[in-house]
Amino acid sequence: MPATLVLGGARSGKSAHAEGLLPADAPVRYCATARRVPGDAEWDARIAAHVARRPGHWVTVEDPDLVTELARPGTVMVDDLATWLTGVLDDARAWTAPVTPPQVGAAVNALVAAVAAATGRVVLVSAEVGLGVVPETRAGRLFRDELGALNAALAAVCDDVVLLVAGLPLRLK
Repeated sequence: MPATLVLGGARSGKSAHAEGLLPADAPVRYCATARRVPGDAEWDARIAAHVARRPGHWVTVEDPDLVTELARPGTVMVDDLATWLTGVLDDARAWTAPVTPPQVGAAVNALVAAVAAATGRVVLVSAEVGLGVVPETRAGRLFRDELGALNAALAAVCDDVVLLVAGLPLRLK
């Protein structure tokens, strides 16, 4: 089945565009990768706003095991891969490690393989971070480099790739 990667910067409209690629009346498993932060009301409000704009019958799976979700039949939307990767880097304690821990690459490879093998419709949302300046911190460079590599690997296995700029979609593939 077709897989689409929707890329964009912060507030580019990438999530809304990706949601619009799927029929509102169809069943969708919406894999929301952002982890909740206890006591962060602003973050909870952002999550609630995302949930409120989706059709009520779409099933939201928070902090999902993406490989498992992608192996299931049906339509899957993943929003977004930057927050998923942040969780992978957190879990691997990569931010302060002298080199990227091998479990980061293993998680990325497993995700890319799961997208390539998915039998249902897949729509992926990810931040495009390759258009900015070189981050000042090691953690910032690690995130930019790892997300850039993840996006490139996913673009290679997706049928369609779209970049959102100022709310406008640019078809890349």
